[in-house]
Amino acid sequence: MTAPVFVVDRLDPVGAEFVLEGAEGRHAVSVKRLRPGEDVVLTDGRGRWTEGVVKAAEGRDRLVVGELAAVREEPEEGPRITVVQALPKGDRGELAVETMTEVGVDAIVPWAAARCITQWKGERGLKALGKWRATAREAGKQSRRVRFPEVADAATSRQVASLLADADFAAVLHESGDAPLATAELPTDGHIVLVVGPEGGVSPEELALFTQAGARPYRLGRSVLRTSTAGTAATALLLGRTGRWD
Repeated sequence: MTAPVFVVDRLDPVGAEFVLEGAEGRHAVSVKRLRPGEDVVLTDGRGRWTEGVVKAAEGRDRLVVGELAAVREEPEEGPRITVVQALPKGDRGELAVETMTEVGVDAIVPWAAARCITQWKGERGLKALGKWRATAREAGKQSRRVRFPEVADAATSRQVASLLADADFAAVLHESGDAPLATAELPTDGHIVLVVGPEGGVSPEELALFTQAGARPYRLGRSVLRTSTAGTAATALLLGRTGRWD
């Protein structure tokens, strides 16, 4: 088992002591119940990280970490994988973010597709986006990542089309696809963008817009997955095929 990961605002010099407090300290002391001598990883969630050893657990939310190693930086892996995720109903959006993060996606773009029942507007939309970002952070920690996926602002279909046009490989998961994603010719570097539609499917107008931007429809398999699981399955497939899971 690798050491548990905690998110910090700063990474201190080699050998220094670091005090983990607040929500992260509470999780370390009261939930994980860490004790002196155990190893931990501290990260900024953007690829920079260091290892340390627990020196003391104080109260319910204060963990003293010492023997900090030199700060390292995990490079971004290629090809970069972005999933454009149509807004699912209820908490299934958070489920999609959680599992895609655990698998290893690099970025997630919430998409207000035409057939989405859920629509993010005003304060409600900002709150929902905050939940997605918090979910990515917590799932990143749980899966021992030190570079968490970026969760962008919600995008319109035209903004998605612009993203697809700039990609090195662009695909829309769609039952009309005449080719399986498992056999698509993928780049060894650059940027892959994958669109996952809503439960009602990608509309003909959206599919035409994305096709014009250079995206081709692909199918995953014989069954049709729910929008909250399709992105995770496709990301896993791409990570394996591009060698990132070697």
